[in-house]
Amino acid sequence: MASDAEPGRRRRCCTQDTPDVPKVPDSRSDSDGPRRGSLCDRHCAAINDVQGDLGDLGCHLHRPRVPPATSTPSCYQQHSEEVCESCVVKTTLTAENAVEANKLSNNYKFGFKKWKSHVTARPWEDRSEIVKELYSDLNVIRGSGGSTLTCGNVLYLLLFGWWLSLLYVLVAAVMFVTVIGAPYGRLCWGLAGYFLWPFGKVIQKVEVPKSHHTCKAGTEESSALLGGPTPRRWHPQCWAGTGYWHCASSAVWLCLGYPVLVLAHGLVCVTAWLLIVLIPVAKLSARAASRVLLLPPEQVLIRRLKMTEVPLEGEVILCCYRAANPYYYKYAVDGINVFAVNLLPLVLVTLVLGYVDSPNHLTGSAIKFTLALLSIMPLSYYIGMAIASISAQSNFAVGAVVNATFGSITELTFYITALIKGSREGNRCYAEVVKSALTGTLVGCVLFVPGLCMVIGGIRHQEQRFNSRSAGVSSALLFLSVGGVFAPTLFSKVYGKLVCGECHNVTQNPLGHYLCHNCHFDLMDNNGTLYYSHVQPLVYTVSILLPAAYLIGLFFTLKTHTHIYDIHVSDCHMPGHHHSAVVHWSRWRALVILLLSTLCMSACADLATEHISPILTNSTISQYFIGVTVLAMVPELPEIVNGIQFALQNNLSLSIEIGNCIAVQVCMLQIPILVLFTIFYPTNFTLVFSDLHVYASMFSVVLMNYIFMDGKCDYFQGTVLVMVYFILLAVYFFAPSPSGC
Repeated sequence: MASDAEPGRRRRCCTQDTPDVPKVPDSRSDSDGPRRGSLCDRHCAAINDVQGDLGDLGCHLHRPRVPPATSTPSCYQQHSEEVCESCVVKTTLTAENAVEANKLSNNYKFGFKKWKSHVTARPWEDRSEIVKELYSDLNVIRGSGGSTLTCGNVLYLLLFGWWLSLLYVLVAAVMFVTVIGAPYGRLCWGLAGYFLWPFGKVIQKVEVPKSHHTCKAGTEESSALLGGPTPRRWHPQCWAGTGYWHCASSAVWLCLGYPVLVLAHGLVCVTAWLLIVLIPVAKLSARAASRVLLLPPEQVLIRRLKMTEVPLEGEVILCCYRAANPYYYKYAVDGINVFAVNLLPLVLVTLVLGYVDSPNHLTGSAIKFTLALLSIMPLSYYIGMAIASISAQSNFAVGAVVNATFGSITELTFYITALIKGSREGNRCYAEVVKSALTGTLVGCVLFVPGLCMVIGGIRHQEQRFNSRSAGVSSALLFLSVGGVFAPTLFSKVYGKLVCGECHNVTQNPLGHYLCHNCHFDLMDNNGTLYYSHVQPLVYTVSILLPAAYLIGLFFTLKTHTHIYDIHVSDCHMPGHHHSAVVHWSRWRALVILLLSTLCMSACADLATEHISPILTNSTISQYFIGVTVLAMVPELPEIVNGIQFALQNNLSLSIEIGNCIAVQVCMLQIPILVLFTIFYPTNFTLVFSDLHVYASMFSVVLMNYIFMDGKCDYFQGTVLVMVYFILLAVYFFAPSPSGC
């Protein structure tokens, strides 16, 4: 066997037989063929399951090293001889359902948004034990919980436990003073000890026999779960007959004790939820306020668990072992990541504060600008999730239209609002900031996004491979787009007239050297003949050719040359799974969220451009640097996170495609749309960039193509890209502000 002779080989399996590997007939009947195929499919699915990635499985098919005549007839042995060594031939996608498979297939299509998160609910049995624990209720008793003295539990004690316990003691004192609320006083006294350190303890609902019509003291009960006698309880006579909600003690409790404790637990719940890693504490507080505090005191039993205890017949309400769990960054609510959920209130605060406090009485422009910029991040996530959901549940035409229409809506919204404001104020600085943001997006997506993914992915995987043919298509489009975008700039450098604002003779010699400031190429010489007769027609020509080239690239990769990606949706889903798709967002719901997110994005962009003017005028930092960093990369943070997740799963092809597709869309869609917008709404935006933008963009594209030439990379090459990106940022940081700002 080859597995014995060469144990170091890495092998993978594919669901289809390669046509160039000859089949050897065996001595068994023809009916054994389908059985062999089924065995092979089951073997493939098992390998996919072991790898843990439901998305992308690269399969390299080669001829067996042994002669075909001597190759073994079984399907399993045939696949064992197929060795992965070079470029990707087939990419097999294995998913739980057709909708998820469609989403995975769209990730490999040029021009479609790459989305890592699931758009359908994953079957519970497919999830790991770590993820199952995140979604489990705090009512499960473990056989061995381990030590409860952990850093997270101590953090709970310091942040919440001590004052929450003290509050329960004070409420218990108030209940005892009222006399008729004494049962709730006893309950609060017990809960004070519980919430001081709830770990390793259990709160259980115990049913009280209806025959207890009188108050009994000293009654002891044995517990199969906890062992030993239960604590003494006072059973008020009113619980047995008319129902405890009609008792006077319940009225006192609902008026004096319960509201205070609910407010306290609400504060704990919100704070812990925002900290994310302390979400178990949020669940603990929410369950205590909604269940424990609404139960009759006699039905609440608080005990400490022991290692030898077994469950008892009563209902377990609360049982917590850990206050913190670092894996809660994976937690999702209705398919939405917890970070996006927590940032959604920030959008509401930004809109209310921005439009209600217009005179800046409560906060200044800097805070409002920062809030508006941060609000773009969750809105970008919701837009991406909506686009992925609609595309996965629709046909190719609908998905292509949605991606082309809303794929760049985040950036275009900000750019257009900035140009409108600059035109109204007659300030050319806004146009320069937009150009800086466009260049920063291009440079960041070409250098920083793939470089960061290479570094993080290379920490886990020593060497990562990607589809060099698909990357080559994006690289060719990048060369074309960069050349087209900067063609008017190069034309103006050749034929424009250099004009300087101020010059000084440094040698006191009329023929000596002059030091000039604020120099630029004047395109409006001779009443603007050069610009209007030569540069502007060139700009319009480029703005027509670039979208046409983008459409040709779509047709090339999605219709005539689909073998470049060669995506195959496997028929063998995960073993034993025949689940129907349960989508998080239906098409109509996704469409509504997409439109609402776009509307909120427009409002946040308007607020950002409204309050950016004081920052541009009063800041000592170059406007170039603000544009290429903050304004360019903040809207792309969800895409960066997706790229990192793909890289960690050894799928660097999609990580690279994320950056390349954004860069291509900047040059071939966003810039032509801005030029088209200036035709209907005149602004100060012209397709003539500074020398710094031209050199940085061209150098970045050339370096990216050199790094991606061999179809494999490691963390060192990623480090090179990231370092070059930071060097360019340093150049922008120390560069003087553009003329007109």
